[in-house]
Amino acid sequence: MSISNLEIESQIIIRDIPIQIVRKPIKNLHVGVYPPHGHVRVAAPLHLSEDNIRLAVISRLSWIKKQRANFEAQPRQSKREMVSGESHYVFGSRYRLEVIERRGRHEMALIPPKTLQLFVNPGTSPQNRALVLTEWYRSQLRARIPDLLDHWQPIIGQEVAEWGIKKMKTKWGSCNINQHRIWVNLELAKKPVECLEYVVVHELVHLLERHHNQRFKAYMDQYLPNWRECRDILNREPLGEL
Repeated sequence: MSISNLEIESQIIIRDIPIQIVRKPIKNLHVGVYPPHGHVRVAAPLHLSEDNIRLAVISRLSWIKKQRANFEAQPRQSKREMVSGESHYVFGSRYRLEVIERRGRHEMALIPPKTLQLFVNPGTSPQNRALVLTEWYRSQLRARIPDLLDHWQPIIGQEVAEWGIKKMKTKWGSCNINQHRIWVNLELAKKPVECLEYVVVHELVHLLERHHNQRFKAYMDQYLPNWRECRDILNREPLGEL
């Protein structure tokens, strides 16, 4: 169990389903099921007992199982071997990978209409080929996020002090409200660009409203009326191997 910023984390298992519990200074209990594998997370008020949390989870068990089944039914990319002929996604479009071995700097190139070239030294392992692609994905996000922030920060009236990109197993984005820092999931480089915009707006709105309550949804409706469609796109898109 760890304590951070007045949050207490623990885990319970109900009907063979691991449940992450995060106790924090909030009024209401919230149950969420997150991609890519249906991770269950409960945000609960600090004073709520474990028995009460168990009862709340059990009362939502049919909904939880349905959400987990939906995630498991999603199309998934097979494990990447980083060889020519594989399909890889770039901002929602599928590209055919072409691996070119030659001496020199490792790099990537998009060749219209649907080819993604990977230049590596002879004998480069699949793991190191994947690292080249991962860093290229990161660079694609770095190139797009500043423009999105420049557009949306004055509209929403909030500015971030810092932003970053990292692999996350259960969230598409996150926001540290106290430090005005946001993170976006590296996997968004594979999703349609409107999904990246949705996540950026979502995290900026958290600077106005911490919780996913009606006020938060009202802000989302005001700033990005199609946000639910973007959220649904993320849930429908093929999941990558994290």
